[in-house]
Amino acid sequence: MEIKDIIRNRRLELGLTMKELAARVGVSEGTISRWESGGIANMKRDKVALLSQVLDIPIDQLMGWEEEPQDGAPAYYTDPDARGLAQFLFEHPEYKVLFDGVRKVRKEDFEVIKSLLEKFS
Repeated sequence: MEIKDIIRNRRLELGLTMKELAARVGVSEGTISRWESGGIANMKRDKVALLSQVLDIPIDQLMGWEEEPQDGAPAYYTDPDARGLAQFLFEHPEYKVLFDGVRKVRKEDFEVIKSLLEKFS
């Protein structure tokens, strides 16, 4: 996957607008747009580092140097439990809203919520 796609996909997964991402990284909204369209090929190192932090993915994955796993879960989930939960959310997007903005959900908490939702479905 190309860096432009990685930036856009991760920004959307986090529910960030281009304007919000730009403010957090310290660039203009136009710069984010050009990054996502591939219009800027060479990014400054300090901006790559900030982008990595804001998008919460390692630099090697942000730059597309690490391959994505075959199961379809994004490569930036290095923990197998997190990858499994990410895959579940990928396959069941209706549950994403429950975890929007929550960063420290334990696997056990997620499993309880998932089982409750399945009972009500």
